Amino acid sequence: MKQQAQLELEDVKRIAAAAEAHALGKGWAVSIAIVDAGGHLLWLQRLDGASPSSAMFAPAKAHTSALGRRESKVYEDMINGGRVSFLSVPGMYGTLEGGVPILVDGQVVGAVGVSGVKSSEDAEIAKAGIAAL
Repeated sequence: MKQQAQLELEDVKRIAAAAEAHALGKGWAVSIAIVDAGGHLLWLQRLDGASPSSAMFAPAKAHTSALGRRESKVYEDMINGGRVSFLSVPGMYGTLEGGVPILVDGQVVGAVGVSGVKSSEDAEIAKAGIAAL
């Protein structure tokens, strides 16, 4: 039987604090979502000034990244490259850059999704949060 690490609340808080600090340091108003390996929401925060819609997009990006086991940008690139049929895949509704998987010993244990600024900046914030682990 295979054993896998799991995110604990302290891990989630550490990731969220680092992502928030990175965003605030750049003056970016975003929403930050953290999910477990199954895409279930563990954390959601909307920074002051962030768009209400960002609080919907961030969890969707994280969910897609966790279930797909890769950055959500991969799916955005596939769709932009002409594979529009991917839009019909069930449960993959956050197919924009900004969702980044959390890897521990090569296994996906969750993901961070960020929304509110340019997609590449969203991903930057997510990666800064994950780096705190």
